[in-house]
Amino acid sequence: MNAVKINGVVLHYRADLHHRGTKTCVFINSLGTDIRIWEQVVAGLGGRFNIVLYDKRGHGLSDLGAPPYGIADYSEDLRQLLTILGARDIILCGLSVGGLIAQHLMLNGLPGLRGAILSNTGLKIGTEQSWNDRISVVAAGGMVAIADGVIERWFSPAFRSQKQEQVVLYRNMLLRCSKESYVPCCAAIRDASFDHSNRPHAVPALCIGGEVDGATPPPLVQALAANISGASYVEIKGVGHLPCVEQPERMAGIISDFAGKL
Repeated sequence: MNAVKINGVVLHYRADLHHRGTKTCVFINSLGTDIRIWEQVVAGLGGRFNIVLYDKRGHGLSDLGAPPYGIADYSEDLRQLLTILGARDIILCGLSVGGLIAQHLMLNGLPGLRGAILSNTGLKIGTEQSWNDRISVVAAGGMVAIADGVIERWFSPAFRSQKQEQVVLYRNMLLRCSKESYVPCCAAIRDASFDHSNRPHAVPALCIGGEVDGATPPPLVQALAANISGASYVEIKGVGHLPCVEQPERMAGIISDFAGKL
């Protein structure tokens, strides 16, 4: 296991940066998950790219830090991690809140950034009231109080029916995220909002939607793509909020095609 202390927080990461002259795909997790959601996608890329995976603060094996914090704090953690690793020719691949982190870096500058894949995310996710309601439920009843509803948004009905054992594992992943780390991330998402319309020279971006995503439905992702100059949109049929889990081969193909053209 690799660890580095950034901004007073110990972050867990994995990196394969041994391919000289090759683009670097950097994967940013969603709320309540860790780097394991990307493992099958990375395998599907077949070593064609350098890879950076990491657990953002409060997730996986990384430290919680000292809440409250916002998307800017998550972004600065990643910026410093990539600097320490010496990553070049970077393609950010952010899912949900990971997409918010990626957008912050797109708008505020990241040395070596070549492009961004924004999966199942938006300019703004949810409403102030919806996040405050979720925070209240978790504060009162813990993670178990929201687990079933989250799983329904994460995965399509078909996946939940046909992959019941895997669903149990991902539910366990969610439950092992403490409310002390989950609530600050909810607040960061609640307070985040972006606008790319005044940036006519944005880095190339690809926005990915899931056909049956109950958290960030396709119209939200389409609006994001429309707001970024030159961005394109692709929709993966039959998946929910975590296409990297439901259709990792399809996700790997999309990433490879996009990155290969940069």
